[in-house]
Amino acid sequence: MKTKISVIAALLISSLGVSAQVGNPYIHDPSTLAECDGKYYTFGTGGGGLISADGGYTWDSGAERPGGGAAPDVMKIGDRYLIAYGATGGGLGGSHGGRMLTMWNKTLDPKSPDFKFSEPVEVAKSVDGDDFDCIDPCLFLDPTTGRLWLTCGTYFGEIRLFELDPKTGARVEGNKEVTVAIDCEASALFYKDGWYYLLGTHGTCCDGVNSTYNIVCGRSKTVTGPYLDNVGRPMTQGGGKMVVKAHGRQVGAGHFGRTVVADGLEKMSFHWEADFDRSGMSTLAIRPIVWKNAWPEAALNVKEGTYELESQRHGYSLELAVDFQRLNVARRGGWGRRNNADFKIEPIALQQLDSVKGAWPTGDIAVRNGDFMNRPHQQWKITPVEGVGGFLGQPYFKITIAGTNRALTATADKEVATVPEFTGAPEQLWQIDQLTDGTYRIMPKAIPGCTDKLCLISIADSTPTLGLFDFNSDNSKWKLLDIE
Repeated sequence: MKTKISVIAALLISSLGVSAQVGNPYIHDPSTLAECDGKYYTFGTGGGGLISADGGYTWDSGAERPGGGAAPDVMKIGDRYLIAYGATGGGLGGSHGGRMLTMWNKTLDPKSPDFKFSEPVEVAKSVDGDDFDCIDPCLFLDPTTGRLWLTCGTYFGEIRLFELDPKTGARVEGNKEVTVAIDCEASALFYKDGWYYLLGTHGTCCDGVNSTYNIVCGRSKTVTGPYLDNVGRPMTQGGGKMVVKAHGRQVGAGHFGRTVVADGLEKMSFHWEADFDRSGMSTLAIRPIVWKNAWPEAALNVKEGTYELESQRHGYSLELAVDFQRLNVARRGGWGRRNNADFKIEPIALQQLDSVKGAWPTGDIAVRNGDFMNRPHQQWKITPVEGVGGFLGQPYFKITIAGTNRALTATADKEVATVPEFTGAPEQLWQIDQLTDGTYRIMPKAIPGCTDKLCLISIADSTPTLGLFDFNSDNSKWKLLDIE
């Protein structure tokens, strides 16, 4: 049975690539991801939700919440979790009638003795005749003021902003809602570096492989707006800069959620309306966030391939510490053809692995950083490893010299080296996360005899080692440059 499961998982990774979550990630209108006691949770339309016990890569059903309804959101405030959801689903079936409810729980784990939701409290409603549907909420706790806000609304009316009491989850008495956008739904709010960002899902929903959902964004210096896009169009007039749209064999990106993993490391969650590799089912998606000119964009997850691993510190590249072997090719000056009418321009083959690997040591080999020459000792194959779990949105990877099984490993003395054979040991598994500036953090799953979370760093131009991640230092950052 174990072998059969392993084969199935391998086939999933092979056919789906690493852009899709594994397990049973089927959900529509997912909430922002929430962490509780080492597990990740997300809730969807209809009352259920998903749980990941391996850091956010493998997802299965099991999350619970009462009330049914549509498109919930969840947020941890203090030591409790607040959930908001549309009780009746305004906008569905042609009706604008809807109620927005909030409720609390000490835990998201349905097996915990503390798992008990409070009685729901109505915080907003819509009725037929309104230019507003009370559905698709997002919770936002302003880090600059401590005030709690909720946005909701659909494509068939306005997106409105309400203020809630962060202690009770109830509507602030006397609060007057503010219209912040139109022509979108599944709105989301967050704050970064002096700006408030409002995201909305534009396009058509709930039409499977024909859904045109995509996520757009505007920003404002105040939480109540106005929110403008990158060319100055107000979101109250339909503006919005593209953040994520259909890609590859998945279409219909909707219901944005932002998770800040560490300084300089952010992930977005959303659903695909239809995954062509999964019978057109609606599935959970997780992608890195990169920032360009103070605007968020969806980056692609790391894919299997052969790469140059370039240190951001200087531009040198990670390589085996072996003797440089010259190519036996005569030097040609630019004048070669001018002085020889019979001279022919012909391509020169790159150095081949078989011509040099015999001179390498057979045991462990150290690594260093050096000038990149596209030689075999500088070409690293990154491959997802099935059956060992993963992290938020990605599997663990092995990093080997291309064409060999020689694997990069963390050592007990908190250094890095290569071993002749990949064994699947935790110190040979690597978490590769794209950072918000487009570079990467490369971190071993475990270090022998060490509980510290250390990543691959350069402490000098030619010296790679393991150390604490610091987003403000180029020592901690790497580029993955495709060389295939």
